[in-house]
Amino acid sequence: MNHDFDVLTAARSWRVERGEVPTPAEVVSELFARDVLTLEQLKARLSKPAYKSLRATVERGERLDPGIADTVALAMKTWAMERGATHYTHWFQPLTGSTAEKHDAFVSPNGDGLAIAAFSGKELIQAEPDASSFPSGGLRATFEARGYTAWDPSSPAFIIRHSNGATLCIPTAFASWTGEALDLKTPLLRSAEALNKAVAPALHLFGASEGTRVGSTVGAEQEYFLVAEEYYFRRPDLVMTGRTLFGARPPRGQELEDHYFGAIPDRVLSFMTDAELQLYALGIPVKTRHNEVAPGQFEIAPIFEQSNVAADHQQLLMQVLSNTARKYGLVCLMHEKPFAGVNGSGKHCNWSMGTDAGENLLEPGDTPHENLQFLFFCTAVLKAVDEHQDLLRISVAGASNDHRLGANEAPPAILSIFLGSELTDILDRIESGEGGRGPEAGLLGLGSSVLPRIPRHAGDRNRTSPFAFTGNKFEFRAVGSSQSISFPVTVLNTIVADAVQTLTAELQARLTRGLELDEAVGELVRETYAAHKRIVFNGDGYSEEWHREAEEERGLLNLRTSVDAIEHLGDEKNVRLFGGFGVLTERELAARQEILFDIYFKTVNIEGETTESVAQTMILPAAVAYLGDLARAGGSRAVRETTAEVEAAADELYDALGTLREQNRALGGDTVHEKAYHMRDQILPAMAGVRQAADRLEKLVADAHWPLPTYRQMLFVK
Repeated sequence: MNHDFDVLTAARSWRVERGEVPTPAEVVSELFARDVLTLEQLKARLSKPAYKSLRATVERGERLDPGIADTVALAMKTWAMERGATHYTHWFQPLTGSTAEKHDAFVSPNGDGLAIAAFSGKELIQAEPDASSFPSGGLRATFEARGYTAWDPSSPAFIIRHSNGATLCIPTAFASWTGEALDLKTPLLRSAEALNKAVAPALHLFGASEGTRVGSTVGAEQEYFLVAEEYYFRRPDLVMTGRTLFGARPPRGQELEDHYFGAIPDRVLSFMTDAELQLYALGIPVKTRHNEVAPGQFEIAPIFEQSNVAADHQQLLMQVLSNTARKYGLVCLMHEKPFAGVNGSGKHCNWSMGTDAGENLLEPGDTPHENLQFLFFCTAVLKAVDEHQDLLRISVAGASNDHRLGANEAPPAILSIFLGSELTDILDRIESGEGGRGPEAGLLGLGSSVLPRIPRHAGDRNRTSPFAFTGNKFEFRAVGSSQSISFPVTVLNTIVADAVQTLTAELQARLTRGLELDEAVGELVRETYAAHKRIVFNGDGYSEEWHREAEEERGLLNLRTSVDAIEHLGDEKNVRLFGGFGVLTERELAARQEILFDIYFKTVNIEGETTESVAQTMILPAAVAYLGDLARAGGSRAVRETTAEVEAAADELYDALGTLREQNRALGGDTVHEKAYHMRDQILPAMAGVRQAADRLEKLVADAHWPLPTYRQMLFVK
């Protein structure tokens, strides 16, 4: 098989279908949120009482009035049909990490041989998918099929378009017949309410008015790779697992550092523009696009949104990127580490807290050392991360993310917080009793009179930190590119709610004793920072010295693999935390632990069996065929020595395949816990042995015989 022809096909077979591209003014005035049923859209279609009731639910969290359901359903159906929708679906996020939908037509027979368009309030509020067909972690047996989806009015309905029509999608929660959450949205909504209930009393101590609501906001950056379809479908490992299980490093990777922020290829830029226009129509505020570090890697980033809506939008963004890439002869890879030896992909979650009046509680202002409210909430985050390192690590657990965490482009599995020099200096001064702030950053001169003097930030950035303060938010960098952000944000909301609640009680006690607010906050910040400053680290998170210091001197957790981390989800402190805030019951938490083990096992099991299949049926035969060519080529020294090298590598591959085959058959036990450990301890090392031999053969076997597109081709042909 000669992949040189594939190179030509992959490079030349795509064509952009030139269409009408809206002007910037049209994007703002007509396109943005065109396919979203916003409150503003509903205002013109509902009675004043119905609209007022719905708005109170969306903006103030008041209980939904079932009496307005039929009115809203009629408005929703009319709006959707005006935009070409023929079907509707309850769109939800089961514990698979992706989304689910079942489409029903608006068309309904009326008994007279005719049909009408029907959609009732009952159909809007509730639907009934099969709960036993989704992961439940034991909450539902196979014969216990009943489950419910329930309308989430806080996330607006939207239209998804396809080549021959459109569908109305209604964001919903998903629960079992017995009431347990079977999805990612329900705990996220619960955690948002927990955060509000914990933070609002603290704000009142700082002078906020009664009734102030607090929520978290998120802006999630998305990294991804693009490869030509021509290569993707010739790589069974990519099709089955999302990553390359084989592949020798090419002569050139990312060493020249020339791809990052480089000029975007026309084919890719056309894809990006197409995807962005679709995302704008869905109301997703994407802001940034650029080349990432690795060849073939790119990034798209939205601005901040309320966390529940941001989580929904993240799922839509991945769906739009994947679907749109195919129009350009490309495949979008969301896997955290699709190619060994170059950077993997993350989904950096920029998290903050804000009020319904638009105030960012993590905004330090011009004088952070005097900003009591900021210092209080910032210290609460330090306390939360230090006390719940395990939960943050668990929230990003997964077999695919294990290939990335701790590598040279990603944060280590050890949780730490980067604060930057100025903020660390302020807190150190508070702890020592000195107070005040150190030298200000000032302006940065660039040595040329034609260049402006630019403001220098008070602190540098640190891409090696898994949890970094970046001006007015914390960036949780350990989240994997293929993961839903819902569970990481659920964890952040809950652990910060816990820390704020504790600190608020302590602050109130000091005020009751007669301390002034500034004195009470100063004492509390000093004591809290002293107790938890071990979590603050501003240095190189990749260094071996830091790993030793973190574990041996600071006592921080290092849960190196997902299996190590998942084991702690059911710890008593975590059961007490989630249960106390009403985010997850003990049964729901145990179910999620079971599902995480199960997904880990199945992911690696599929990889192990795919490795065995590809090596046995494609790579080993290629080596044997090449040995046949060499045998027919004569007995020169070059042939003899090449034959010896290929034979040695082929024998190494054969032996490694035997080991992998044996471990694949064993599975390691009867429970998903036992199987997960078997995957980690036996299958992954056996796969590595097969890959080592196969990658060695790739550098020896003639191109005409090699059955798989190479890294050299996949990473550089755009």
